[in-house]
Amino acid sequence: MSYEFRYRGRSLEELKSMSMEEFIKLLPSRQRRSLLRGLTPEQQKLLEKIRKYREKGLDKPIRTRARDMIILPEMVGLTIHVHNGKEYVPVEIKPEMIGHYLGEFAITCKRVVHGAPGVRATRSSMYVPLK
Repeated sequence: MSYEFRYRGRSLEELKSMSMEEFIKLLPSRQRRSLLRGLTPEQQKLLEKIRKYREKGLDKPIRTRARDMIILPEMVGLTIHVHNGKEYVPVEIKPEMIGHYLGEFAITCKRVVHGAPGVRATRSSMYVPLK
């Protein structure tokens, strides 16, 4: 049994052929409100760049700081490098990501891993808990 992606009962091909207004009606309220208010200049620039890359068939990754951009059906299959505050994290867009924000997939904080105390460490800081 093969898995076919569906978003609110629509296949990926149906979603791609929809107009932006029709697609917006399918989104959850927060994303719907965000898109109805219009795209910011940064989001507009990203969308134009995505369309240009699709048109020319380029496979070079797209870099962006627009973490608040909602993933649209036309973005599926691309690799977009999203800024996390320090570096650009590659995010490969899959159909399941439609309707989410780009920033959700580029985590901004890293898990802290403490090492052993250094040379001339004080008595209190020399304590290293055993696992």
